Amino acid sequence: VQLQASGGGTVQTGGSLRLSCTASGKIWDMNVLGWYRQAPGNQRELVAVFSRGGSTRYNYSVKGRFTISRDNDANTVHLEMNNMMPEDTAVYYCTSSFRPITTIESNPPEYWGKGTQVTVSS
Repeated sequence: VQLQASGGGTVQTGGSLRLSCTASGKIWDMNVLGWYRQAPGNQRELVAVFSRGGSTRYNYSVKGRFTISRDNDANTVHLEMNNMMPEDTAVYYCTSSFRPITTIESNPPEYWGKGTQVTVSS
């Protein structure tokens, strides 16, 4: 499985960014696509994930500000990040899993793409 992410960059507080990720390879049974992040000195954490069947999971800190969407035919997932805050600054990783979405928070996804830096300036 290969995960190719795009987007990211630097934005001011209150601004918006969009991340996209396309999966390729042996992905016909892939279930979950989504995003994790890791800020300096912090553990990696789930941001938002989306199952093939349409279920989503969000980190409580981004609910109402971030929206994840998915195109199953294109094997692509997008993350719209609005009203961004300095606490959103982190390296964001596109991730994928073949497991049920209910297992993702306790057991991180099997596949990880290269991270992309997101910086929110105050």
